[in-house]
Amino acid sequence: MRSGSSQRSVARAFGVSLRTVQRWLERADGQLLDLVDWSDRPDSPHVVANHTATDIEEQIMALRLELKTQSDLGEYGAETIRRKMIECGLGDVPSERTVNRILERNGAFDGRRRVRHTPPPKGWYLPEVAKGTAEIDQFDVICGLVIEGGTDVEVLTAISVHGGLPGSWPSTAISAKYVTQAAIEHWSAFGCPAYAQFDNDTRFQGAHHHPDAIGRVSRLCLSLGIVPVFTPPRETGFQAAIESLNNRWQQKVWHRDHHESLESLCERSGRYTAAARSKSRLRQETAPLRRPIPECWEFNIQVRPQGKIIFLRRTDNRGQVHMLGRVFNVQEHWVHRLVRAEVDLDQGNIRFYSLRRREPEQQRLLCETHYQLPDKRFIE
Repeated sequence: MRSGSSQRSVARAFGVSLRTVQRWLERADGQLLDLVDWSDRPDSPHVVANHTATDIEEQIMALRLELKTQSDLGEYGAETIRRKMIECGLGDVPSERTVNRILERNGAFDGRRRVRHTPPPKGWYLPEVAKGTAEIDQFDVICGLVIEGGTDVEVLTAISVHGGLPGSWPSTAISAKYVTQAAIEHWSAFGCPAYAQFDNDTRFQGAHHHPDAIGRVSRLCLSLGIVPVFTPPRETGFQAAIESLNNRWQQKVWHRDHHESLESLCERSGRYTAAARSKSRLRQETAPLRRPIPECWEFNIQVRPQGKIIFLRRTDNRGQVHMLGRVFNVQEHWVHRLVRAEVDLDQGNIRFYSLRRREPEQQRLLCETHYQLPDKRFIE
């Protein structure tokens, strides 16, 4: 340019825009080329237009310290700080979200940010279910519902983990007999899964005060070649699919309409369940296959149970688990840990496998113990 070339010709020669040439001309104006600062400079402005003023940030930090030590409520979060600034008549009061960002930027948060780990696959505690080669149905009961007029209502619910196949059966009382009838109806229409999962309610598991008790529902599953699975007491996550269905059912059926009678509730619940099945049809088509109930099958509750029952349990401080009304030694070093106990009624043994959510693929055999189910009749 200093030798007489035009700005546009220089821009074409070097393949840059005219504005770039003009910018470098302004940078080198009136200086020796050796003294010009040729380093790149960011395009962003030196002062951000919407940046909170420093004095306001200092006021926010001072208010937080004051509230933390002197507030009668003991509250000093972003909402409280902003409310205090308004009460004091300070200048431009930032939003609650901006106050939170200022607190975070100045390292004022007391707690650590929660680290969310990648969740394990569905049914991770059962290898076949985790791989997607076997289906599992989860069952539960919604309690504590009352129709206007004093009619108590309980709802038996079911859903398949992979296929999302739902089921719901409202009744005045859910008993073990009612569960078996509903399960037979459900499996007759849609086929039997490989596993059926329940919590430790006596309606599902059977009596807790008798050792070696195999309940009616377990006997039904075993007679159909379905493995009953019982989740650990007071453990979250294992029944996530059915708990989600329970929440949706209460929102979309129970709280949505006014139900004058149990019959109207059953009719509304049936329409919702049919619509939910239609919505999850694509999931059901890609889910593991379900076996039809044999045509000649009849449920005889007095037949000696055969097959496998799975209990998911957590060991105590001695490495022991409580199930079937008995105490079993697992491993003294595996304390307060999850295990999968596979009760093989045919082979007469129980195998205990280790379970860890962070390492769902590692399920090593901890121990194997002899167990023989006593030969006794089922008592109604």
